[in-house]
Amino acid sequence: MLNRLGDAGQVEAYSTPDGRLIGLYVPGTFDDYTSFPPFVETAEEQTHLARAYKVISPQRERETKAHLTDDALPLQIVLLNRDPGSYVRPHHHVNDGPATSSTRHQILICQRGRMRIGLYTEKGERIAHVILHPGDLVLLCEGHSLEFLDRDTKVIEIKMGPFPGSDEADKVDLDVDREPMCEGI
Repeated sequence: MLNRLGDAGQVEAYSTPDGRLIGLYVPGTFDDYTSFPPFVETAEEQTHLARAYKVISPQRERETKAHLTDDALPLQIVLLNRDPGSYVRPHHHVNDGPATSSTRHQILICQRGRMRIGLYTEKGERIAHVILHPGDLVLLCEGHSLEFLDRDTKVIEIKMGPFPGSDEADKVDLDVDREPMCEGI
């Protein structure tokens, strides 16, 4: 099931009928920052921003930062598009407990070329596919396939750790046939 997020519908959330998120596609052309948190509405939030960040104004913070993922997910996607001179004070993030999900989530960021990502449930049900172009990213929450479409495609993969030590221990192969090529690719 496809759900377009934000006022511009630029973010595509792919879910199962019962609501589990399978994948989240974000195009490299994303610019719909004000549709997503943080919504800087209280005096406390504005005071925190003034103390922790060097930003022109709380409104500018709203126009240049977007939290795209649900707070409960083990990997968070935040997009920043800051002005020159913007500054975030040195800090670290508190880990208030281990992530609880049946799969280790990962993010793929396409740097060059194109790749086709199949989105599947843990049981192997095909939900959709997305094509990544340079600058695009996808959050993978359950099953997935990867097909490289162009020579010299370069992708960054960010995955939850720790790594279990071998590729065989790291993944569960789904009992599905190879996806057919999509027309017009």
